[in-house]
Amino acid sequence: MRSVLVLSALAAVMAGCSAPGDRPVDEVVSVDAFTVPPLSSLPETRPRPLAGRYVEVAWGSLPGWQSDDLTDYWANFVRNCTGLMRPVSGNLSTPARAAPRAWHGVCSAALDPATAPDSDDSAAIRKFLQSYLNPWQLETTDRKLADGMVTGYYEPVVQGSRRRGGAYQWPLYAVPDDLLNVELGDLYPDLAGKRVRAKLDGNRVVPYDSRAEIARSDKQPPAIVWIDDPVDNFFLQVQGSGRVYLADGPDAGKTIRLAYANHNGHPYVSIGRWLANQGEIPLSQASMQNIRAWAKKNPDRVQEMLNANPAVVFFREEPINDELQGPKGAYSIHLGARRSIAVDPTFVPLGTPVYLTTTMPASSQPLNRMVFAQDTGAAIKGAARADFYWGSGKDAGALAGRMKQRGQMWLLWPKSAGVPSAR
Repeated sequence: MRSVLVLSALAAVMAGCSAPGDRPVDEVVSVDAFTVPPLSSLPETRPRPLAGRYVEVAWGSLPGWQSDDLTDYWANFVRNCTGLMRPVSGNLSTPARAAPRAWHGVCSAALDPATAPDSDDSAAIRKFLQSYLNPWQLETTDRKLADGMVTGYYEPVVQGSRRRGGAYQWPLYAVPDDLLNVELGDLYPDLAGKRVRAKLDGNRVVPYDSRAEIARSDKQPPAIVWIDDPVDNFFLQVQGSGRVYLADGPDAGKTIRLAYANHNGHPYVSIGRWLANQGEIPLSQASMQNIRAWAKKNPDRVQEMLNANPAVVFFREEPINDELQGPKGAYSIHLGARRSIAVDPTFVPLGTPVYLTTTMPASSQPLNRMVFAQDTGAAIKGAARADFYWGSGKDAGALAGRMKQRGQMWLLWPKSAGVPSAR
């Protein structure tokens, strides 16, 4: 969870090679603020079952493996190790993670000047990966190569103000004080990992307010910022995080990040589909641009459109310490543009390096990338299902919006650790 630039500079001083696994397992290896702890500090915890089938294959069987330019990869690899080396909490309500003990030797080698590659040497990085890791093909239970949908997401950049006024009328909320998270697994083990969002109504626990109920309530959640466009506001919530340029009011000229903090527990409903059902826009033309144009033509119906989706996302404010880093995903690691994906952690535990083969948005041009499983999503379910993080801003948004391709993936796992496992 360090700056990309800092990690790049640190990794650049690491060069040389030695045989994998020749380091004492309790030696502490560190680079600046990040330290690989002794193996003895990472307790062995009960494995969590994975739903896929994993078959070890040769590196040469990965389509286009040699074509990926890895010069921007190493900083992301080192940063991912900060997550891999966190002890497992054992909380089954959190997504499955790659087993920390399995990765101890690899992350130690990644921070050791005697074994780490130069950060801008693609060939050396590829050699390191081939020396320490093996690819495991993700298959379905009927022994077929898993093939899934690959969509895209990004970090929007919008304009806002800390105070309501003028064009700034659309709030992005902090977590309300009365929101309850009810962990169902605490009472019913069969529901481990399931939770509901609720509030107290007298002595009753009831579902939390929908978008429409929040909008008309006299007691709304605290607004962090007010946005000048309802469609920008909506799609920032859909993406789950975003950057806000404060163009007016206190802190004008500053850019802040709003990171996902919680939500109201209601299911997501597409406003594009609502517009289509209303006969306003054909579903095939329900793009962000056309939805925005409809909102400008129908200002009196904007709230009606938004209310079609009862789900509301709540945020927390974070500083932007490095322009190159994306928001934190479900793995609590800053996402890397074109190097991070959201996955179904029942097939791919978070923190796992993945080789993804797919194609560019609305194209047959190959997109073969070394990425990291660092995020999840409510719609990201199934083997080889992925959401590809494109980065921040309009260009990334344009690519993400067109991304709906087929793809396959291979999990990369330490050579000495056996079959991929989760905790």
